This record gives sequence, structure tokens and C-alpha cells, in this order.
Amino acid sequence: MTDRRDFLKLGGVAAAGVALASVAGAQTSRPVAADSPASHSEAMKALIPGAVDEAGSYVLPPLKYGYDALEPHIDAQTMRLHHDKHHAGYVKGLIGAEEKLAEMRASGDFAGIDYWSRKSAFHGAGHFLHCVFWDSMGSGGGGAPTGALAKCIERDFGGFEAFKAQFSAASKGVEGSGWGILAYQIAGAKLVIQQAMNHQLLTQWGLVPVLCVDVWEHAYYLHYQNQRAAYVDAWWNTVDWNRVGERFGMLEAG
Repeated sequence: MTDRRDFLKLGGVAAAGVALASVAGAQTSRPVAADSPASHSEAMKALIPGAVDEAGSYVLPPLKYGYDALEPHIDAQTMRLHHDKHHAGYVKGLIGAEEKLAEMRASGDFAGIDYWSRKSAFHGAGHFLHCVFWDSMGSGGGGAPTGALAKCIERDFGGFEAFKAQFSAASKGVEGSGWGILAYQIAGAKLVIQQAMNHQLLTQWGLVPVLCVDVWEHAYYLHYQNQRAAYVDAWWNTVDWNRVGERFGMLEAG
């Protein structure tokens, strides 16, 4: 297994770096090498797609598909409210929290540090997880992964059906609002399944989300009412395994 300190040099990340470097080169009229620090930084950003703009500011990424693209599994009205209202709120909250923290540093008055640190963690985690969530779905989704991701799921969970059963159970069993998350554990170079209460509680450090399902009520309530289990079961039909596999390829050697 390749040293984790060198994971940015793996094939998947190098490929992402080449694509992103070509964009940067077009903007600056200077080519950017795939193994340059700039390309590595862009490849890292690609793990949480659309979270920041070219200037590094937090933004609400546009959906790569129409609001109705995931029907009948997730309805257009829910998608519109979920993306345009709820996710946008997390972006606004993260920006606001970081502005308050900057004001504290400038003034030297940290009386509100506990509150604004919590707000930064809450809204930041919500923003980043939603970016992965939208990117991991698409019309014509479903089925099962292939290639390196499929092999790693087989190795770490004993097969796709066992993985799917554990992921579904974890997602359905979240206490209150939160997420089911398939993540890459850097220390162990393996995939793990996590539950998250809210956006940021009960998860490990050193994880990168590869696939996640939002089980906050606003993600499903309009169509499924209180039937979270039915929503999770239907959600599998929206998973874009090609995109999930590409994200995984940025983290694991082929």
C-alpha cells in the first residue's frame, strides 16, 4: 500500500490534477504540471466538489441535474427546497461564523468562542457533506459499483450486499437528524461506515466522505412523510457509482 503521505500522487489524484491544471493553465496562459503544489491543491478540492469558488470563497454549488432528475425516488419540490433553502443556509452560516471568528482575532475578545466554534463546525460540516451528497446522485443511478471501489467494498465489508445492508441500517438508525456516511479512513487505508448526528457528531477524525445520504427530515419529509426507511431504500436508486468511484480513486491506489 502506498504511503498515505503520498496519496495525492496516486493515479486517481494525478488524473484529477491534470484535468484541473488544464483549467488553471487556460486562465493564466501558463501550463500547470500535474504534480505541482497547485494541482495537488485543486485535486484536494475536488474531493468536496463545488464547496468553494475559484477565489476560495464558500459557495452553494449548482446541481448538475434538474430538480426533477431523481424522480420518482426524490421529488422535485423536496430537491428545490433542500438545495436552494437548506444547503444555502449552511453556506451562509459558515461564512457568518468565520467572519465572527475573524472579528475575535482582530479584537482579541474571544468571549463568544464556544458559540461560534460550534456554529463553524455545524454549518461547515453541513456544507461539505451536502456537496458530496449532490455529486453522488444522478438520473439513471442505482446498481452496484465496479472496479477498484467494488474490490475495496468486497475487502472491507465482505461484499456489496453486506455493505449495503450495514449502510442502510446505520442511516435508518441515526438518532434524530443526521447522515449515513461511507468514508475513507486515511490511517487504516480502508472504507468505513459512520453515523453522524446533525452534521458533525459521532464521526471519527481522519475520514474523507466518499458517499453519504442525508437523513434530516427536510431531505425526505414532503414525499415520504416520516418513513425514513422507505426513503433510504429508494435513495439507492439515485446513486451515481461512477462519480463515487472517481472520488474513491482520488484516495486509494488502483
